[in-house]
Amino acid sequence: MKKTRLKLAGLRADRLRMPASFFSMVLGLVGLGSCWRVAGKIWPLPVWVSESIMLLAVVIWFVLLLLYISKWLWAKEDALAEFEHPILCCFIGLVPVSTLLVALAIMPYSHTIAVALFVVGAISQLGFGVYRSGQFWMGGRKPAATTPVLYLTGVAGSFVTTIVASALGYREWSVLFFGMGMFSWLALESIIMQRLYLLEALPKPLRPTLGLQLAPPAVGCVAYLSITSGPPDTFAQMLFGYGLLQALILLRLMPWLFQQPFTASYWAFTLGIAALALAPLRFVERGTTGVIEGLAVLLFIGANIVIGSIFLGTVRLLLRDKLSPPAMPAKAD
Repeated sequence: MKKTRLKLAGLRADRLRMPASFFSMVLGLVGLGSCWRVAGKIWPLPVWVSESIMLLAVVIWFVLLLLYISKWLWAKEDALAEFEHPILCCFIGLVPVSTLLVALAIMPYSHTIAVALFVVGAISQLGFGVYRSGQFWMGGRKPAATTPVLYLTGVAGSFVTTIVASALGYREWSVLFFGMGMFSWLALESIIMQRLYLLEALPKPLRPTLGLQLAPPAVGCVAYLSITSGPPDTFAQMLFGYGLLQALILLRLMPWLFQQPFTASYWAFTLGIAALALAPLRFVERGTTGVIEGLAVLLFIGANIVIGSIFLGTVRLLLRDKLSPPAMPAKAD
């Protein structure tokens, strides 16, 4: 009996140590649900699929939010260690970003709740981005700690805020946030590329973070489409093309990226994958024909396969009580 109690206590402690990176599950699922919502408008697909995915995303977000709040209440040392970690700290930006996407999922059912979640998420992601970026501007950061997770300090949040603000009718705000995300992305990309090109290879536990490299052009394309109207212009297609290039590079790196067993960290790929599938669907919805139509079908199928596989793999880890991520390096030398 005593051993059972100790085991249960250990399981509870593991849940309280839940990393903020787990909120990437919400991003991938809402992204996939958005793909199904748009696909249902241009193809004869059932509506219940998109809404089921959205419901699943909202439930997961709610559970993760409760666990994350509990972590700050009853495992504050772990929460502070994550907050001060040179790499893991950036994942905290996923908390408000996931809240924004939940607002998008709920919007067709309750505009009031969606607006409330949007306000909380937008202010929180902006506050987090300003605080964390200001900390980085003061210097002292080691180059090896620079990875694509830096995009979570302002780029991802700004682009997602753009999308949700536009969907809620706040176009002026959406344009402002698009500017924040666009120029933050351009500034950070050169820094991240320099680290990837010139320093040693990323440690195996950090390699899935390269999946975030796909997100800025893909999510940025969807964000740009949300603040424009009519047939997608040349700039939108350029953003989509750069997203395709990032996806091809990641495909080329698959053997190197997957040199460790499957973990929940692979959810880092899902936001970019979902956005890369969503962009051509938006193109087709707005009248684009030709090669984009074929890419829309292929990328939609691919997003479902990849995100569905990651979801099933995560469920398998959960059932085997192996969902906790591998330990990250405490310092980046």
